[in-house]
Amino acid sequence: MHKPLLKLLPAALAIALFSPLASAQTAATVNGKPITEAMVNVVAENMAKQSGQPVTPQLKDQIKKELILREVVVQEAEKQGLQNQKDVQDEIQINRQNILIRTLFGDYLKKHPITEAQIKAKYDQFAKTFGSTEYDAQHILVPTEKEAVDIIAKLKKGEKFSELAKKYSKDTASAAHGGDLGWSTPGNYVEPFAAALTKLKPGEYTTTPVQTQFGWHIIKLDKTRPAKPPTLEQLKPQIVQELQREAVQKYQQELLAQAKVTQ
Repeated sequence: MHKPLLKLLPAALAIALFSPLASAQTAATVNGKPITEAMVNVVAENMAKQSGQPVTPQLKDQIKKELILREVVVQEAEKQGLQNQKDVQDEIQINRQNILIRTLFGDYLKKHPITEAQIKAKYDQFAKTFGSTEYDAQHILVPTEKEAVDIIAKLKKGEKFSELAKKYSKDTASAAHGGDLGWSTPGNYVEPFAAALTKLKPGEYTTTPVQTQFGWHIIKLDKTRPAKPPTLEQLKPQIVQELQREAVQKYQQELLAQAKVTQ
């Protein structure tokens, strides 16, 4: 249990530093400096939220021991004057900013919660652009147009698309599966690729190489089927995260617009 504690403690402690401590009761004293029960409790609660585990006496005991150890080490560092080093002061300032920024944005989102109407509007926008058809396709990606033309010539002579993909395609992830891209909607592909794909009929491949920023493609369409977008409930967590990100970005821009900045 100790390793997960070490991993989770810094983040939980950072949150605790900006939390109101309701009690000054002392859990331990290190060279005259108290570690409060309230600090132990706040760290325990934040760690429990991160890990999904309940707060137990064993967890609080481990946290107390870890806080004692950290205080001993910090006191030794301060005794040696390490806190006065320029790079250490800069790092402390950056960490202080990170904690304040995270706390400010968290507080902003609490005061401006994402509404169900916003979630529904975002989902409707996604569903509209999702498309009505899914495509099961393969492709071969090569660096030059000449290589693509040569592969198309091999296809016309009857060589198998999947074998050529395994041999020549630079998209190693799909090449291992014969160029198979699986089921997807055109919106998941870059425009030249999507445009060429949607013009094909099942069983056809592009007889002219398709150029994108990744190189030159030969695309083969295997099958199509009606598209079924994920449900609102399935996408809701991702939608909320996206809306929160947009809200925070807008808030940042509002703050920046109000600030007097000189360079």
